[in-house]
Amino acid sequence: MKNGPFVPATVERLKRHLALLYGESNISNILPRLERIIQNHVAQSPSNAAHAGPLTEEDVVLITYGDQVLRSGQLPLQALSSFLQTHLKEIVSSAHILPFFPYSSDDGFSVIDYRLVNPAIGRWEDIKEIASDFRLMVDAVVNHISVKSAWFQGFLQGDRHYQNHFISVDPEADLSMVVRPRDLPLLTPFDTHSGQSHVWTTFSADQADLNYGNPEVLLAIIDVLLFYIRQGTQLIRLDAIAFLWKEIGSASIHLPQTHAIIQLMRTIMDAIAPWVYLITETNVPHRENVSYFGGGNNEAHLVYQFALPPLVLHTLLTGDAASLTAWASELETPSRNTTFFNFLASHDGIGLRPAQGYLSGSDIDRLVEWTEECKGGVSYRRVGEVERTPYELNITYFDALRDPDSADTPSPRWIARFICSQAIMLSMAGIPGIYFHSLFGSRNDLVGVEATGRLRSINREKFQADDLAQKLSDPMNTASQVYRAYCRLLMARKRHPAFNPYTPQRVLNLHPGIFALLRTDSDGLRRMICLHEVAGKTSRLNVDIHESATAQAIDILTAKELDLRSCELEPYQVRWITLDE
Repeated sequence: MKNGPFVPATVERLKRHLALLYGESNISNILPRLERIIQNHVAQSPSNAAHAGPLTEEDVVLITYGDQVLRSGQLPLQALSSFLQTHLKEIVSSAHILPFFPYSSDDGFSVIDYRLVNPAIGRWEDIKEIASDFRLMVDAVVNHISVKSAWFQGFLQGDRHYQNHFISVDPEADLSMVVRPRDLPLLTPFDTHSGQSHVWTTFSADQADLNYGNPEVLLAIIDVLLFYIRQGTQLIRLDAIAFLWKEIGSASIHLPQTHAIIQLMRTIMDAIAPWVYLITETNVPHRENVSYFGGGNNEAHLVYQFALPPLVLHTLLTGDAASLTAWASELETPSRNTTFFNFLASHDGIGLRPAQGYLSGSDIDRLVEWTEECKGGVSYRRVGEVERTPYELNITYFDALRDPDSADTPSPRWIARFICSQAIMLSMAGIPGIYFHSLFGSRNDLVGVEATGRLRSINREKFQADDLAQKLSDPMNTASQVYRAYCRLLMARKRHPAFNPYTPQRVLNLHPGIFALLRTDSDGLRRMICLHEVAGKTSRLNVDIHESATAQAIDILTAKELDLRSCELEPYQVRWITLDE
């Protein structure tokens, strides 16, 4: 690409994508402009750009806000960089810095300017400093943009360039088929230069959806993504991407045009930045979620594993691994070039829709009741005109797994239960994403919820860097105990090739109180049995699998040899057992 135009095969793929989106007759106008944008990006890219290697068992993504840790005299991104270097350099390889752009609401996800760093937290130089030591994951919040943005303000003021950047809809139009992720109006009225206009706002009145039916929008967004890559981005999170294309009279989710846009992005990345990974964020039922793998080589490299958080929570609350085992037994990707982005907690809540088909209505009701018992909240979405249904649980994952037999002070059993949940996530095929708060066992921030009036503030508390460091130095502090236990898991994981994100896994149905996996390295020579006791009881089982017949079994977390014919697990114990001939 740097030495000339696209190879013919790439050009043909781009033409197919554009034809599906805008028709054959418009390709001759759009394609040359797209090529110029890409050539301009290539011309500006450093000649010695770091080409990261493939994702391996050593890759772990930390999910964090840019102002997650604060220190007097430093910009927040600088404080974050220092904290990462001091405490996390050996255990995580990548940093997903949640939207760090100027914003007007939604804690960053209502972006005012895609190309600027919020000056309140730092500069591009600070982002690049982090990217020099960690794979950088950046949010592409490209379904919508802030109504305070120059784009939307231009729309309001009659700027011809922006008149078709947004979706104006007759308020009498039948939008009953549209899938709604929130219990909010779909259309928001605005006073524009030419009168009142009702604008499509999927997520809030402050977030106006972009109109990808206008090729100008697509070209502008491609330019933004390439700009991120020039700043050192290696993983691009496509936020709320399932809603990208709208058609009145349809569900306006997962439409073929949405998939075509992601495929176009992938075609471009493969041609000029093959070290960049696309990750789709689609908080939807599992079978819809995995459709974003496409054919296995033409769409997302990774998809968020949204069913995992509610299923793991259900498993540890009931002490029964059956639902998790059944779901995990069905997991597969369309190629060895795709894998899952596994996580349990994030800046949002615990989504419930992805568990549809695996958890019953009564199971969901119990999760809702338990969350409220633990002083968490529940967010709802609208189905049709009147029905409301639980959408997500707003609670820290640590508080969601509190020991019902203990007081509010975390007990060793509570911590063990939480660490078991994290070990399940870490053991599964894919790349693990760890929310900053999970590393330290954060509690519900009820003061934050009261201050903002938003349920999602419950797990978005900010820390003073020096205070957190002091807690980590105290072995009796809960944050220190959780952090040290987590570090043991992560250090063990990165040393064994069976945890490679692309290697196969086999679910073992050994016992209702045990979630068990068999992981195998890419050569099929080194194997790992991962056992997780979820019932809170001492269990003894015979791990009778063919692969263990002649192997030496060693628990890599304790370095002790085991007899698999009589393997004991204490309540919530994790055993990761190598089978080396």
